[in-house]
Amino acid sequence: MRQLSFLQTPDGESPRSMSFTIYRYILSEAFFSFLIAFLFFFFIFFVNQLLLMAQEILTKQVPFGQVAMLVLFSLPGVIAMSAPFASLVGTLMTVGRLSSDNEILVMLSSGLSFRNVFIPAITVGVVISLLSFMANDVLLPAGTLQFARLYRRILVSTPALELSANSVKKFKDTVIVTGNVTGNAIDNVLILDRTSDGERRVIMANNAELKDAGKSGLSLDLDRAFVQSSKEIARDDYDYAIAGSLRYWVPQEDLIQAMSSVSPREMSSIDVFKEIRKQTVELNNRLNERQNRITTSAFALEETFRGGPTAAGWNRRNNQITAFQRDVQAFNNIRNDRTLSLYWLEFYKKFSIPFGAFSFIFLAVSLGLMAKKSGQTVGFIFGLIISVVYWALLLGGQTMGIRMNTNPFWSMWLPNILALSVGSVLAIIKVMK
Repeated sequence: MRQLSFLQTPDGESPRSMSFTIYRYILSEAFFSFLIAFLFFFFIFFVNQLLLMAQEILTKQVPFGQVAMLVLFSLPGVIAMSAPFASLVGTLMTVGRLSSDNEILVMLSSGLSFRNVFIPAITVGVVISLLSFMANDVLLPAGTLQFARLYRRILVSTPALELSANSVKKFKDTVIVTGNVTGNAIDNVLILDRTSDGERRVIMANNAELKDAGKSGLSLDLDRAFVQSSKEIARDDYDYAIAGSLRYWVPQEDLIQAMSSVSPREMSSIDVFKEIRKQTVELNNRLNERQNRITTSAFALEETFRGGPTAAGWNRRNNQITAFQRDVQAFNNIRNDRTLSLYWLEFYKKFSIPFGAFSFIFLAVSLGLMAKKSGQTVGFIFGLIISVVYWALLLGGQTMGIRMNTNPFWSMWLPNILALSVGSVLAIIKVMK
């Protein structure tokens, strides 16, 4: 009687590394679990991001059909966010069930290797990553464009959407700060703008009433208003007035322009990269200009000190020192431009989140192989925990990138690198046992 080794077939043939039947079986199981997990995450993001927005709009008496179209145009962003997490949870559920039901043990005993588990899972991860990237890079900008167009049409007919309680709203050269809002009534209104002559103006009122001015935009009827205007250069030259009632207009053009700006999140990766190159050139030009001013100020200051008390500019040396320090501070502020950092963060984020599905595969398969019982349930729970940790790391990296000016690449890609590294180490340990 012949003794069989762990990786030998009953006929004594060499171990088989792949089986197309097993590949299709695991692939179908993984896609089915992914679909279930995707519907779960889609519902979570849908409720948190879309229904809350729709509810806010519905309270302003916007027609339901227009609200439904706004929700439809927002779906690409929800799909792009749901897919990577669904890939993690779906793979954990699939491999966990196969492991707890001893199907993987049977495959290994039949001469098959762990490749029969990893390759179908990697296939799912690659497909989901590409689809998620397409949704994030193509469908999201297109949906955002249609969303902005529809929202502008709604805004013209329902201007109350623009002003909410305890908020700051900017329209072109106008900033409106509001207190509590009840219907169209607003408490404690502060308006900062410029007059037609270019003067700075501050308007304060105890309360105001928002009205639809039709094609003219919107108007605010202010009660007990205080108005102060001052010159741009001569701040000591100012005028003020007190009015029992005052009507303030926000033109329709300013309302539409406020909605026309597109953030880097709502742009394609190519457009974001083009904007980064443009801003980089502008930043370098400003830095060179400021550096030339610093050099000129430094030479002038050096010449003054070398000349001593007899120099022509000796009595102005303190002003020269102040100007030099101001130029250096301005140079440092320009160099630490957060706007450019924000664009780099969004650029890397457009790749890191979709391809997080691929990084999750190695971690999900490795953890799923450790399941002993109730594999699907355990996989679902572990998937949710890892998703929360991943999301926290992603938000933490984005916050550090904006506030602490950390490297944008590491801020966005570190969670993926950690998931891929831990998963690879666990997979090597599992295979070598």
